[in-house]
Amino acid sequence: MGLFNDRIKNADGTTQVPVWFMRQAGRYHSHYQNIKKDSDFMSMCKNPKMACEITMGPIRDFNFDAAILFSDLLFPLEQIGLGLTYNPGPILKFKLESIADLKKCKLIEDSNSYYAFQKEATKLLRAELPQSKSLLGFVGAPWTLYTYAVEGSHSGNLTSSKKGFYDGRFQGFCELLLPELISEMSQQAIGGADTVCLFDTAVGELMLCDFKEFILPVLRKVTSEFKKLHPTVKIVYYSKLTHLNYLQAIEDKNIDVLGIDWRMSLQDALKNLGNDYMIQGNIDPSYLHYEWPLLETKLGQFWGELQNSNLPLNKWICGLGHGVLQETPESNVKKAVEYIHTNFKY
Repeated sequence: MGLFNDRIKNADGTTQVPVWFMRQAGRYHSHYQNIKKDSDFMSMCKNPKMACEITMGPIRDFNFDAAILFSDLLFPLEQIGLGLTYNPGPILKFKLESIADLKKCKLIEDSNSYYAFQKEATKLLRAELPQSKSLLGFVGAPWTLYTYAVEGSHSGNLTSSKKGFYDGRFQGFCELLLPELISEMSQQAIGGADTVCLFDTAVGELMLCDFKEFILPVLRKVTSEFKKLHPTVKIVYYSKLTHLNYLQAIEDKNIDVLGIDWRMSLQDALKNLGNDYMIQGNIDPSYLHYEWPLLETKLGQFWGELQNSNLPLNKWICGLGHGVLQETPESNVKKAVEYIHTNFKY
C-alpha cells in the first residue's frame, strides 16, 4: 500500500489509511543499533548500501507503507563550507554570527557529485522496496538549516537567527543554500524517490508576520523550482509548533502534503486544508512509550474522533506528530502499525 492513489481497497468496500513514522529508521530500532555498533553516523549516511539497509529495516520489521531515506538534513551545510561532524550531535567548524562569516562559505565540490550518495541510496531502495510502497526522500527546509548555521541547533529562542532577517545573514545564506537544496532534492528524485519531504522543525518559533514575510517566499521558490524539474514528484512540508493560520497562509500549489504536529487538531487541519493538501500526522510520539493496553486505547480514541466525521480521510496519511523517540519499545511500533492497518478504514 502506498500513501497516495494506490491505497489498499478492502473486500467490504473500505479503504485502509496508510501509515509511516518520521525517524522510523533510527535509534529505537535494534536493527539500526546492530549496524551502528560497527560504524558511525556520518559513515552510515554516506554509504549508500548501509543507508539502504537501515532504511529497509523498519519496512521488513514493521510493514510501514513508506520508506524514508536514512540520512541527515544538515549535509548542505557541509557542502557550502560550514563543515560538519557528529560527536554525537552535529558540530560545525564555524557559525554565521555576522554577515562577514558568509564570505568564509565555499562549495566543497560540484553539487551533483556531493549529493550522489543520496541518489545512489535511493536507487538501491527503489530496487529493493516493493513497488506498492512509497519512497520518501527528505531535506531540511531553508529556515531550519539557517538556524543550525547561525545557532548550531534549532532549539531555543533563536534570537540571533531572527536578527539575521535584518542584517543580511538570512538573505545571504539563502542565496548560497537554495541551489544546493534544489540539487539535493533533485538527486533524491532522480534516484527514485516519489516524494521529497521538507522538514521545518524550527519555524514554529517565528511570529506569523515573519513567517509570511521571510519564510514563505523562500519556501515557494524552492518548491516551484523543484517542481519544474520533477513535476510528478510530490512534496511534503512538515512544520513543527505552527498553528492553523500559519498553514492557511502557505497557499502553495506545489506542496502536496502538509505535516502537522500533535498540538494541532487533525480534524481542523483536514476540514480547513483538506481541499488543497493531503495532511500527514499527528499522533503524539510519547504515546508509543505507554504500555500496550493504554496505547491501544489511545489509538482507538484517536480513530474514534475521525471516523464518521465526514472529513476527507482519503486526504489523510497517518503518522506521528514528530519522530519516533529514542528508547521507544519496538513491540509498540509493530503493534501500532498492525492496529492502524486493521482498524483505520474509511
